[in-house]
Amino acid sequence: MIDPSDPRSTAPFLARLQGDANWRVIDFISDLHLQPSEPQTVQAWRDYLQRSSADAIFMLGDLFEVWVGDDALDEPGSFEAECAAWLHEAAQKRPLFFMVGNRDFLAGDEFLRRSGMTGLADPTALHWAGPHILLSHGDALCLDDVEYQQFRAVSRSAAWQQQLLSQPLAVRRAIGKSARSESEQRKQSGAPYADADAQMTGTWMQAAQAPWLIHGHTHQPADHALEADQWRIVLSDWHIEDSTRRAEVLRVTPQGWQRLAPEQA
Repeated sequence: MIDPSDPRSTAPFLARLQGDANWRVIDFISDLHLQPSEPQTVQAWRDYLQRSSADAIFMLGDLFEVWVGDDALDEPGSFEAECAAWLHEAAQKRPLFFMVGNRDFLAGDEFLRRSGMTGLADPTALHWAGPHILLSHGDALCLDDVEYQQFRAVSRSAAWQQQLLSQPLAVRRAIGKSARSESEQRKQSGAPYADADAQMTGTWMQAAQAPWLIHGHTHQPADHALEADQWRIVLSDWHIEDSTRRAEVLRVTPQGWQRLAPEQA
């Protein structure tokens, strides 16, 4: 018997996006966790935006390590304002699409306006030349991370966000810094990221009639073959600092997909 209270058995409202028939190449990236303390990753992302040959670029969440509110764009010389300007420049060449993640879910309409991007609901079904593609950041699918799912349910409410955004910007930056420290401690401890729940994944894909699901969040890039010629394609996170080199662009054409280094895309 299906339990309607079980999130694995129900599908969310699905937004739909009709891709441009003239697109031949589209790129997907996620989990860059951009922050001023990692300038090499920021520069690699900026170089990619300037150089990419894609007809459209989709950024599926956690573009930033933390986003403390769109009013950060008004702070003179802020990192947020610089990134928005770079995005706006890139958006003059090709459409850019952005879906919030668990780190930058406070990014709002003003950020989209200044960056020239189009916002995407999570999840969104992309209808394009090839198979329908279901797009998600992926965090909502990771049901085994119970503590995070509880926080997600609270933090996505308008009341909670309004209360947080009413705090002074300096206070919110301090909160963001604390969140970054906790995240770094988790990385150092080696605690694994929860993976997408298989039943919920199937429910979502069936509702979207999409044989492909593309998502990030888990930092476990892989191509998972599912039943009935379906695929769950997990994006790579980016970290290009010192001896660490981890970054991929997922390039999709009507014929299939391939993973490229940012400088190859």
